[in-house]
Amino acid sequence: MSEHLSDGGVPHLVLERQRIAERWRSERWDSLVANGPAWHDRFPGLEFPGLDPDAFASKDQVADYLAAYAKMIDAPIRCGVEVTSVTRHVGRPGFRVETSDGVIDARYVVAATGPFQRPSIPPIVPDGAVEVQLHSSGYRNPGQLPDGAVLVVGAGSSGVQIADELQRSGRQVYLSVGQHDRPPRSYRGRDFCWWLGVLNLWDLETPAAGAEHVTIAVSGARGGHTVDFRTLAGQGIQLVGLTDSYADGVLRFRSDLAENIRGGDEKYLALLDAADAYIERNGLDLPEEPQARILGPVPEAAENPLLELDLAEAGVTAIVWATGFAVDYSWLKVDTFDANGRPQHRRGISNEPGVYFVGLPWLSRRGSSFIWGVWHDAKHVAGHIATKRSYVAYDKSRRHA
Repeated sequence: MSEHLSDGGVPHLVLERQRIAERWRSERWDSLVANGPAWHDRFPGLEFPGLDPDAFASKDQVADYLAAYAKMIDAPIRCGVEVTSVTRHVGRPGFRVETSDGVIDARYVVAATGPFQRPSIPPIVPDGAVEVQLHSSGYRNPGQLPDGAVLVVGAGSSGVQIADELQRSGRQVYLSVGQHDRPPRSYRGRDFCWWLGVLNLWDLETPAAGAEHVTIAVSGARGGHTVDFRTLAGQGIQLVGLTDSYADGVLRFRSDLAENIRGGDEKYLALLDAADAYIERNGLDLPEEPQARILGPVPEAAENPLLELDLAEAGVTAIVWATGFAVDYSWLKVDTFDANGRPQHRRGISNEPGVYFVGLPWLSRRGSSFIWGVWHDAKHVAGHIATKRSYVAYDKSRRHA
């Protein structure tokens, strides 16, 4: 946003309550890497220094990249300033922005806080049922957890990578698997990010019916690999279905594990089909990869699912909830949210004149919550702000004529 506002000659401030990219530095696990390759998960104007384009940046490299980009564009950022309230002025345009460093008067407000504001933990297991319960945003490494088995709830990228790391450290791990999308890390010599690009899947404007909240299981860990729940089961992770309920020390799971794995397989194979058709249609010389279609049987744990787990008997001392986040716009006191607290907007332009959003999933397309997608969405929003300012400037010139 700052880059595009500056390019449009729009004076602005960026308020950051901590450091630039603080969440990448202090609210992610130690071994986290980006899920997209460095050539893809970046802004157009800067490459990752010293990193192979096909490599996956570490969390610290991503944080340093964002800080370097802010310096490159000379973004007017004030760190250590928290916004506590935004309210519309009465009888004059603009907003009163209350912060930890005083009050700011703003004609326009862009909420660029993204979707990962408040860790979401389903109210299933009561406090004290196990020694430790924490959200994936609070997980750092296996040594942080008490000795014993671990249940990881959620089989998106975060849950899968954390479960894999814990199992490789010697832990007994249970992984609760819900509905998911499981793309290939790469296919026929091209990363799945490339395939989504050439197949125009990044540009989808709305998710498929029922897929609004389906997680994506893909990993850049250890050089990048396709997530396969058969492999995870084979290396010793106990797969279970969706976590459903808890009573008297026993956790219960739905009997949907096989269905969820097969659903992920269908999405995986559908992408391979689309890629093969694209190659044939365009006459590309890319190596065939028949082994990518060899999936093998659904794991035994799925055919005969574990439906109950006595946590004490199984030695489970910790639960890691990789169950996503909720937005938090309690500070933005304007009339642009629906009954569930979700912003009402069109391509980031909200129903409340003068209020904008960037960084949200599906803001304009599937790619909107990725670094490069935010860049394009922000350009559109900045252009809208510049246009509105031009109308205001014209009105002022008429009044003083």
